[in-house]
Amino acid sequence: MVSFKDLPEEELFLAGSTACQGCPSSLALRIAFKALGSNTILIVVASCTSVLQGSYPLSAIDLPLMNVAFATGGASASGVVAGIKALAKRGELEEEPTVLVWAGDGGTYDIGIQSLSGAAERGTDFIYVCYNNEMYSNTGTQRSGATPLGAWTTTTPGGKAQHRKDIAQIMIAHRIPYVATVSLAYPLDFYQKMQKAKSIKGTKYIEMLAPCPPGWKFPSSQMIEVSRMAVQSGMWLLYEHEDGETRFTGATKRMIEGKVKKKPVKDYLEIQGRFRQILASPEGQEAEDMLESEVSESIRRLQGWVPEYI
Repeated sequence: MVSFKDLPEEELFLAGSTACQGCPSSLALRIAFKALGSNTILIVVASCTSVLQGSYPLSAIDLPLMNVAFATGGASASGVVAGIKALAKRGELEEEPTVLVWAGDGGTYDIGIQSLSGAAERGTDFIYVCYNNEMYSNTGTQRSGATPLGAWTTTTPGGKAQHRKDIAQIMIAHRIPYVATVSLAYPLDFYQKMQKAKSIKGTKYIEMLAPCPPGWKFPSSQMIEVSRMAVQSGMWLLYEHEDGETRFTGATKRMIEGKVKKKPVKDYLEIQGRFRQILASPEGQEAEDMLESEVSESIRRLQGWVPEYI
């Protein structure tokens, strides 16, 4: 088991970023860089991370970095990996760098899914991290395919009427070697999964829930608390899928095994302002019940249960 004292002291995410207070992506980048090390090439899909890295010629990211368009994460990674292979074949690289794509849910669930799917189908050797804040936070807080049922956004002012997608399961369907979910409330779990992804060849997909204080309407000091409550309520499940097998990990594993009691989804909804309107509406109880059912169905599906409608 890894402890905090085992983490490298080297900092590749530097002080002075332009991130919002309580930004989950900046903390996640710091952890990810410690897991992967300095021999890493970072590809940033258009997102909040395009902004928080800092203004030219200064940067808070001490790694080779390429900013790319919304739809091109998988394609850009494929091009970089091809260039690395060519250099290695000519003997110009002592060690091939890790290629890391960093994208939000907009650039993953919606605009970038085709490019990601193509790279996964080809088996391109890179790590793709989706930091999922469940909305387009950088462009005005619009809904995305990751926005959960009942959540307020500027384009769903009465609460979203549809359930969110499950991109992690879509990536598992691509039969890639490694898929995992992580939470910033459990940083060592995140660190270990990033290290494991680095050791595996092929396309690796890791998704992190990224509670956004201004978009989700909670104080920036509570970002970790909201992250933890998402896991404790089952609204965000921690697991990894490897060699055709899905395993629950960390706090989710303890909850599934009955070692800790699952908290009600309502407790999670009430600490965020984005659910205030739906909870106060006549449909509030129905939305709450539907989300509790979604948690139960997600757990059963990960355990191998097939829904009746399939």
